[in-house]
Amino acid sequence: MERTFLKVHGSGNTFYLYNTEDETEFNWVELTKWLCKKDNHHGADGLLLVLPSKSADAKMRVINADGSEASMCGNGLRCVARFVCEKQGKEEAVIETMKANLKVRKEFPLFEEIPTYAVEISPVSFSLTSLPMVYKGQTEIRHQVIPEFSQTIPYTAVSVPNPHLIGIVEERDIKDNTHQKNLAQILNGENDYCIDGVNVSYVFPMNNDTIFVRTFERGVGFTNACGTAMTASALVSRLNGIVDQDIITVFNPGGFVKCEVKIAGDDYKLTLIGNATITSSYALDISGNEFKVLSCHETQEQKIYEKCLELVKKETASFAS
Repeated sequence: MERTFLKVHGSGNTFYLYNTEDETEFNWVELTKWLCKKDNHHGADGLLLVLPSKSADAKMRVINADGSEASMCGNGLRCVARFVCEKQGKEEAVIETMKANLKVRKEFPLFEEIPTYAVEISPVSFSLTSLPMVYKGQTEIRHQVIPEFSQTIPYTAVSVPNPHLIGIVEERDIKDNTHQKNLAQILNGENDYCIDGVNVSYVFPMNNDTIFVRTFERGVGFTNACGTAMTASALVSRLNGIVDQDIITVFNPGGFVKCEVKIAGDDYKLTLIGNATITSSYALDISGNEFKVLSCHETQEQKIYEKCLELVKKETASFAS
């Protein structure tokens, strides 16, 4: 049977997007693994499913490249937000995710005429049980050096609701990703700390309102960007005085976003603002676990976004390759 899939991205975090009324229509795990193969039209980081919701304007499910399911995805949510808002003729909507119903809205473009959306990132928890993570009986890890991980890097563990380990690093650990890769592979294999794995992000401060974030994403590996990781990194940077503004620019290998961080005691209101780009439309033939691309039609949007990438390369040329 022939079905139409969109290829989309937020900050270079690339997904296929499929809208269906039937949540059991296909074997999503096998389909996603096939779609995300790097030699299959350059692959993707996952599949976004847009489904009916009884409590919101639509429901989003996120299937990672390895077939596992994420509870949330900030970059993917922006793409779903655009799809739902344009389909329903709205400027704002509410999207059901695994852990919460989240508000989304169309925003003024951050760069030229690139479609831009703002999405709520919630809930936030520093409790290790929410990741889950175990470390020496502690209930939280906040800006703390963990000798088993590094002798110098302070880490914070936070869920938003995806689990994140955020390290604030010097320039050498951004230029060379070896340490981050080794730690992330340990924590996403059999280990004594994170039984379900964890997203590992290294944050390099650029100035008082700007950071650079590189993320090793659970179920994916190094990715151009991870929306919840960028938001969690902005929150951790704000809490620890790495930045001193409520609106933080976050550069990443795939582009940049703005993260709004509002803090009132232990209450955190987080908003992720960035592009929602449609790069192409695919016609797929799906028969059981057999998949075939029938046609692909590219849009002009990516050419505009590539101008944004030139800006990113210029701003990060001294430390990010």
